[in-house]
Amino acid sequence: MDKKTALGLLDSTCRKEFGCEFKEATKQQVYKALCLIVKDILVEKNVEFKNKTKKNGNKQVYYMSMEFLVGTSLHNNLYNLKIEDEFKLVLKENGIDIEEIYEMEPDAGLGNGGLGRLASCYMDSLSSLGIPATGYSIRYEFGIFKQKIIDGWQMEFPDDWLNLGDVWLSARADESVTVKFGGRVNEYMNEDGYHAEHVDFVPVVAVPYDMYISGYDSEAVNKLVLWSAKSPKNLDMAAFSRGEYAKALEENTKAEVISKILYPADDHIDGKILRLKQQYFFVSASLQTIVSKHFKKYATLDNLSDKVSVHINDTHPALCVPELMRILMDEYGCGWDDAWAICEKTLSYTNHTVMSEALERWSEQMFGGQLPRIYQIVAEINRRLLLKLHEIYPGDYAKIDYMAVIAHGEIRMANLCLACCHKINGVSKLHSNILVESIFRDYYNLDNSKFTNVTNGIAYRRWLCQANPELTSYLESLIGTGFKKDSKELEKLMEYHGNSEVIETLAKIKRNNKLRLADYISKANGINVDPDSIFDIQIKRLHEYKRQLLNVLQILRMYNMIKDNPNLDIPPRTFIFAAKASAGYSMAKQIIRLIVAVSNTINNDPEAREKIKVVFIEDYRVSLAEKIIPAADISEQISIAGKEASGTGNMKLMINGAVTLGTLDGANVEIFENVGKDNIFLFGLKAHEVEELWKKGYSPLDYTRGNMELQRVLDMLTSNVLGARFDDVAKSLLTNSYGVADAYMTLADFDSYCKAQDLVSSVYTDKMKFGNMCLTNIAKAGVFSSDRAISEYAENIWKCK
Repeated sequence: MDKKTALGLLDSTCRKEFGCEFKEATKQQVYKALCLIVKDILVEKNVEFKNKTKKNGNKQVYYMSMEFLVGTSLHNNLYNLKIEDEFKLVLKENGIDIEEIYEMEPDAGLGNGGLGRLASCYMDSLSSLGIPATGYSIRYEFGIFKQKIIDGWQMEFPDDWLNLGDVWLSARADESVTVKFGGRVNEYMNEDGYHAEHVDFVPVVAVPYDMYISGYDSEAVNKLVLWSAKSPKNLDMAAFSRGEYAKALEENTKAEVISKILYPADDHIDGKILRLKQQYFFVSASLQTIVSKHFKKYATLDNLSDKVSVHINDTHPALCVPELMRILMDEYGCGWDDAWAICEKTLSYTNHTVMSEALERWSEQMFGGQLPRIYQIVAEINRRLLLKLHEIYPGDYAKIDYMAVIAHGEIRMANLCLACCHKINGVSKLHSNILVESIFRDYYNLDNSKFTNVTNGIAYRRWLCQANPELTSYLESLIGTGFKKDSKELEKLMEYHGNSEVIETLAKIKRNNKLRLADYISKANGINVDPDSIFDIQIKRLHEYKRQLLNVLQILRMYNMIKDNPNLDIPPRTFIFAAKASAGYSMAKQIIRLIVAVSNTINNDPEAREKIKVVFIEDYRVSLAEKIIPAADISEQISIAGKEASGTGNMKLMINGAVTLGTLDGANVEIFENVGKDNIFLFGLKAHEVEELWKKGYSPLDYTRGNMELQRVLDMLTSNVLGARFDDVAKSLLTNSYGVADAYMTLADFDSYCKAQDLVSSVYTDKMKFGNMCLTNIAKAGVFSSDRAISEYAENIWKCK
């Protein structure tokens, strides 16, 4: 595309959509016109790609995920289509900065954190690698909430992303399907055998909306299909005529609530029911569509697993197992054994956590009431599984109970996947080892061929090439452009290890990115930060196991050191946090409040603020991460070893030249293996040491006795010195008031973490040494590309080209 064509498209689109010339259009009209132009290109490419794959008979991948944290799309699509420069020039000649247009787009916040962002990275790579795939999820009217910090407290507000974000969506009302809830099941026998009829159910119509996903310099464009819930009866005219206006809309309101909001609070029964409905809603709608399209093309389901691979991303879509069974048996007349064989070969499952609360369990009673036919199928899966287990492990009731799908009045979604799926993977070497040696060990011993590992990866072109164009341009001048198609080519940068000119240039680029972030912080927070200070960054979902609290305690220790010795010789440090806490997670909200209090205390202290500052940037989201990550010097990855499945923020920061400060947890282990011990700051207990300490009997008080530095920090939490008291936070560390005392061993790792932070200060002053560490991290980051991860899924799990 040339500049003239780009101008013509803008002009014709503005005329058609807004009745004006491009030169007369408002910025919002320009934004919408540009999005519509890009979407039209994507639609055309999708049709061509779809026709090609149909002709070739390619296997289709269907990626089922409750979350897709897409972020913004305009910049990503223009870059991938390689038409950004042309439109940038046209806009510039008409007095418009394309960056202002990019800023107008709301994040499609259809996810809570790493799980949803990973799913979006994988969709990018599926398109980049030319693998035919469709993602399935829910068109949440309101995504992850907008976060405001008011008097230190996180407040949640609706995220109305569809206001400007719906420009990317295309409704397909003609492809709607019906999903059934409640009711009862009539069972009967006739000459054809057993039959189950679902009656008296409440129907909900699932309307698909297509979002097109481009790949970099690729012929392929895939689709992300988002389901919206509607009632088949939009208005009860009889009730409306009687003047009962609210009742007239009641059915539609009840249906629409299913796709209203991402992750409704589930600390009450109505919230639990809604979450279950959400999961079944998108699973059922997706599988009905997948099977229907396959049968229409092939007129048989015997080859379903040859042509279709359905991937379950964590336990939220685990209902794929019984729902596919239901469709095969009730709608297509398959017998149980044939249907089960198809399900086994078609379905695969990624586990993303060892945290017990994320391995979902549903009340059997609630489940049966909402999904009566699905409950029958799950019960039969469990009955057959138990018969098999009693044959293999006669008399080992504890093991059989642990492996059961239904036990103690609960339905265990992870076990449902383990009982059926032909492949199960973890998301880092450490995580996969923990799965097979610990929580999934019994299933691994039953059939170890099912289990594998695929370490997570990132859409590095977004996080490096788009988010950090100055670094990308410099890398191109050093090693060529090959790394933009093959991330392994970043390794060529190691040829410049020790080159002072290159190290100095990388440092200048980093400083420019820090200046941009400093400008954002000044405007957003009213805090002026020093771009020559160490930017020490922890950005991730707020959870106790991720240990933002450990970071805060060390900052208070550093603050005390400065108060004791105002002439302390340390390089200035800016600690930057960004995180959202789940709306119902009280302790996480307390930790955010603590971070804000520490920020206010230190930033208003004339003695301390010249050496350290603390910033909490509100409303963390993908587009904000794109501003923060290129500016990072230190990447805080400090979770307790054995709890973080992988992490992907560590990879995004690494490829932008940040040096990891972390425990040997998740993918940190593989970062360490790739960069070597001299290019990472490690601390803390290892995963096996954590387990040994729990078995021995962990007492956090053992780590406070005689440690005056730590005790002094803890006393600050309860003394009002921070402008407020944080008794609940202190109690969570020292007592059993909130469950197990110091459940994530923050105090056990405190000393080791402090030593690592002191080492950071020491090494940073040696510009050549630290610069070589940064260079090495960039060069060694190629292995953490989502292209590599998707290639492994395609080859080892989905068996597709």
